[in-house]
Amino acid sequence: MAGRGRGQGVDNGAVARINPSILSADFVNMQADLERIATADFVHVDVMDNHFVPNLTFGPQMVQRIQETSPVPLDVHLMISDADRWAPGYAELGAASVTFHLEAATDPVTLARRLRSIGARAGVAVKPATPVEGLFDVLDEFDQILVMTVEPGFGGQSFMADQMPKLARLYDEARRRGSQVWLQVDGGISESTIAQAAEAGADTFVAGSAVFGAGEPDRAIAALRSLATEHHRH
Repeated sequence: MAGRGRGQGVDNGAVARINPSILSADFVNMQADLERIATADFVHVDVMDNHFVPNLTFGPQMVQRIQETSPVPLDVHLMISDADRWAPGYAELGAASVTFHLEAATDPVTLARRLRSIGARAGVAVKPATPVEGLFDVLDEFDQILVMTVEPGFGGQSFMADQMPKLARLYDEARRRGSQVWLQVDGGISESTIAQAAEAGADTFVAGSAVFGAGEPDRAIAALRSLATEHHRH
C-alpha cells in the first residue's frame, strides 16, 4: 500500500514537511483533491469520534479508502477516546504515521511501541492546555510530537501564538538530548503564521484551507515549505 512504513516517501532530513489536512478538502471529490496535493509530504487525516472532541468525521473504512488512493503517505491524527484500543488498527491499515492524543491514552509509551511494531511512525499530540514537560524523559519513544495550535475538533480556527513557548521548550529539550523526534504543529497554519512556528522549532506543518483553499495547491505547498525552511530554527 502507498505510504506503508515509517517515513516512507519522505525526506527524513527535511526541516519543512507540509501535510495538508483533508478537513478542508472536498469530501465528494476526495480522490481528485488528493491528486492536487501530490507534492505534499503527507496527507493529514483527522479522525474524530464526537466524544474526545465535539465533532465527527470518519473511521477506518474511509481511512482505508484514502490509503488506497492517496499519492502521498497518510499522517493519521486520532482525536478519539480510548486510543490504546483503537490506534493500532489505523497502523494496520497501512498509515505511515499514527498520532494519538496524550490525554486519551492510558499508557502512551506502550501504545507508541505497538504502533512502531506494526510499521507506522508513532506520534503523540497535546492539546493547548496540556504541558509537555512530562514527555521530556520519553522523547525517543515517539517519532513525532504534535503541538496543537488550536483547540482540536474543527478546522478553520485561528492560530494560537501562545503555544510557541511550549513548542520552543520541546525543541530545546529534543536538541539537548540529541533526539530526532519530529515537531508538528496543527491549527491555523498559513503563510502568515508558519514562520512563527518554524522559528519556535516546528519542522512538520499541518495546513488545511491554506492549501485546499488555494487556486493552485501545489504552489501553496511550495510557498509554505519555502517560508518554513527560511525561518526554521537552528
